[in-house]
Amino acid sequence: MILYGRGLSRSFRCVWALLEADVPFEYVYVDRANLPDNYQALNSQIKVPTLVDGDLVSTESAAIVNYAAALSKLPLMPTAPKSRAAYDDLCYFVMTELEQPLWSIGKHQFAIPEEYRIEAMLKTARWEFEKAQTALLKRFDGSGYVLNNEFSMADVLLGQTLNWAIRFEMDVDQGLRDYRGRMFDRPACVAALKMVEV
Repeated sequence: MILYGRGLSRSFRCVWALLEADVPFEYVYVDRANLPDNYQALNSQIKVPTLVDGDLVSTESAAIVNYAAALSKLPLMPTAPKSRAAYDDLCYFVMTELEQPLWSIGKHQFAIPEEYRIEAMLKTARWEFEKAQTALLKRFDGSGYVLNNEFSMADVLLGQTLNWAIRFEMDVDQGLRDYRGRMFDRPACVAALKMVEV
């Protein structure tokens, strides 16, 4: 299994998840200026992450995180229908509501060509993040783990997204900051940070 990634991008959550899952893999750093052979054939958008496992190619970070959970012998993702529905609900919320404004900020600050960046978008994205954080705080105050007080891949998704928010200097609730700190102190996360250093 090969995971292609770069730094603290979305690929970081995949490295962390695979280490939590205790799934063997090779990490390949993707340099935009010097792409690995055939990378565009694997990922037509030339983004990271990309996971290759035999004939499986996955380019969506949350899907890779859940694939790691499915491969693991550890209980990192619920299997009972109602528990899995609650897990999916939370993961989709993190990806579509909490992370979305952060990616908008990233796009309009550095990721897309300058001629397409809109300065006013940054204010809107910050408002969207605050709205999503308020919704999150109604279901989770940062104590323990985010789902049934048991560690799951939802904690990887939320922990990495909150880290992104802190790096973008968002006004992140102190309880959520403390939670992010505890998640980033986990041995698998510490090892992932070392693995992605370039």
